Amino acid sequence: MSLRHKTMARTSVVAAAAVLVLAACGNGEDSTDGSTQAAGTEDGAAGGSADGALSGDIAIDGSSTVTPLTEPAAELFMQENPDVRVAVGTSGTGGGFEKFCNGETDVSMASRPIKDEEVAACEEAGITYEELGVANDGLAVVVNPENDWATCLSVDELNAAWRDGSEATEWSGINPEFPAEALELYGPGTDSGTFDYFTEAVNGEEGNIRQDYNDIGEDDNAAITGVAGGTGAMAFIPLTFALEAGDSVKILEIENEAGECVAPSTETVQAGDYTPLARELFIYPKGESVANKPEVKAFAEFYVNNSEEIAEAAGFIPLTEEQKQAALDQIATLGG
Repeated sequence: MSLRHKTMARTSVVAAAAVLVLAACGNGEDSTDGSTQAAGTEDGAAGGSADGALSGDIAIDGSSTVTPLTEPAAELFMQENPDVRVAVGTSGTGGGFEKFCNGETDVSMASRPIKDEEVAACEEAGITYEELGVANDGLAVVVNPENDWATCLSVDELNAAWRDGSEATEWSGINPEFPAEALELYGPGTDSGTFDYFTEAVNGEEGNIRQDYNDIGEDDNAAITGVAGGTGAMAFIPLTFALEAGDSVKILEIENEAGECVAPSTETVQAGDYTPLARELFIYPKGESVANKPEVKAFAEFYVNNSEEIAEAAGFIPLTEEQKQAALDQIATLGG
């Protein structure tokens, strides 16, 4: 199943579950171009209708990791605000920030914090924003279920496999106690926040990666397919995709700074034990949009206020109370 079709199917399930939790009503549907849009709505003027109801369009783009959270959030928001249309695109964290800093979107989704060069691009274009946490996630390192030699990898072992210039072609090149099984690597492309986060955490620098790995672009399911098909295969992907893959892959434990082998889970990510491969996921509302389009601020408030239910229904890890309060504090300043 492709990323788009799997995301659309998951969105329907998540929206149905979240409707029960959030007591929302109405119907939404996915547009033919993959963007989430309201059914049967017309373009509305920004700022709201004459009776005070919200109306208008909200353009969102960015991380494929954050999309499965944002799509159901958008659907539920549109159910409560039928005169608002929210379009959610997926071009990766880097691609999303490029559009955002070009003034093409109201909100950018990111699976990592904004980079210095992206900050500079937005500043040059006069684009202001706030960083709002919406969920937590862990990066999962997955291998083929037939791999019976690796259960826990250290950062040094991951580095030996993935760093630029690595000459490891077999698992024994990572650890001499491992067999001489051919090593086959799968990972996302350079526009992915997952790529940026993993390469910095494991190899010490964003973008530092060996050149001969299988680049899957934004399609995390391609990594699942690759790993499931090769005994010596390994990939790094968002935890939610690994969990959805079930028995087709094996999720490895990672040795943290305390020397403990830790599996990714809600508890270990929130407690800070699953290091260095745990991360917070974000949305970035544009200051001008928040100031001039009340529907954008209302959507950000809705998203964060219901982030726990949305994250749990989507298979992600909710914000901690401290993270959620920080996001709500940031929202209070939006448009002020």
